[in-house]
Amino acid sequence: VLRQGRGFGWGFLLLACATACVERAVRHKVEHDLSHPGAAVQPRPTLFEPPAESPRMSLPADPKDYRAIDLMLQIPGEDNSAWYESMKPLLRDEESRSVFKMPAQYMFKDIPDTGKHEDYVAYTLSEMDRWGIAQAMISVNTDKNQNVGAIERHPDRFFACYGADPNQGMDEVRKIKQLHKQYGIKCVTGFPSGLCPQVPINDKKWYPIYAACCELDIPVSLTVGVPGPRLPMAPQKVELIDEVCWFFPELKFVMRHGAEPWTDLAIKLMLKYENLYYCTSAFAPRHYPADIVAYANKRGPDKIMYAGYWPMGLSLERIFGELPQVGFEAHVWPKFLRENAMRVFNL
Repeated sequence: VLRQGRGFGWGFLLLACATACVERAVRHKVEHDLSHPGAAVQPRPTLFEPPAESPRMSLPADPKDYRAIDLMLQIPGEDNSAWYESMKPLLRDEESRSVFKMPAQYMFKDIPDTGKHEDYVAYTLSEMDRWGIAQAMISVNTDKNQNVGAIERHPDRFFACYGADPNQGMDEVRKIKQLHKQYGIKCVTGFPSGLCPQVPINDKKWYPIYAACCELDIPVSLTVGVPGPRLPMAPQKVELIDEVCWFFPELKFVMRHGAEPWTDLAIKLMLKYENLYYCTSAFAPRHYPADIVAYANKRGPDKIMYAGYWPMGLSLERIFGELPQVGFEAHVWPKFLRENAMRVFNL
């Protein structure tokens, strides 16, 4: 009890001394300020200095300096309706089946009119040059079509992908390996809600294709989120990606077409899985999800990649006219436009 009493007494004495010292210091400061009215007021030191605002970068004035890699572009022709044939059996409303030029036309006000050209490959290259697209990914198949010819004649400007149908089983796996050997495909793409029948992202039918992509060291890029065409969305729920990335940790998986309305979950999964990525296909830059832009600026500059939607729904003039207004920070732009795609797609 005596020790506690002594301890309390010493503590009280120390507190009193400290208070007296503070009072003397304050009194001295006031007297000094009164006797030196012109003295400059010194700022109080702070333990934390707020960071300066990160610099923003305007895109180069000349689009040719962009050197962008476009992960969703098609070479047009006189009739582009074949692009949408595979999903027609799934469309039920009359507008989608008979009126629309493309199944998601209600979402796009100004679908580009590419006109008629003697050489559509040359026309596409001229548009790419005009808007600073160095390379573009285009789809190929086993038949000798226009896209195959473009890749053979211009391997420095076009690289191949293949749109897979997991309903075909092992025949599709063999075709992927054949196309990789023949044309060096850099990616397997897919539209889970647009397949007939539909195949959810985590369905067992996809697994042989995912395994083949791991073996070939090429990414898979699937449409995720609510589909633009009037089709059931269940096969493309972002949550289904979780199981795939867990089971195939080495699989590079690139989300395309927005992942809306689940972009917050897409970001959580990109933080969780090293090999999960996102591209901006089918979105005009003014509509890039704000949380995706914020994620790219902070924790995900290596995860977000440029993809357009020409000529299916967006003009290159609109895309590159709106890009400078996107709020990417300076360090994000080269990664977004080019560097991330080069790394992920082994270009």
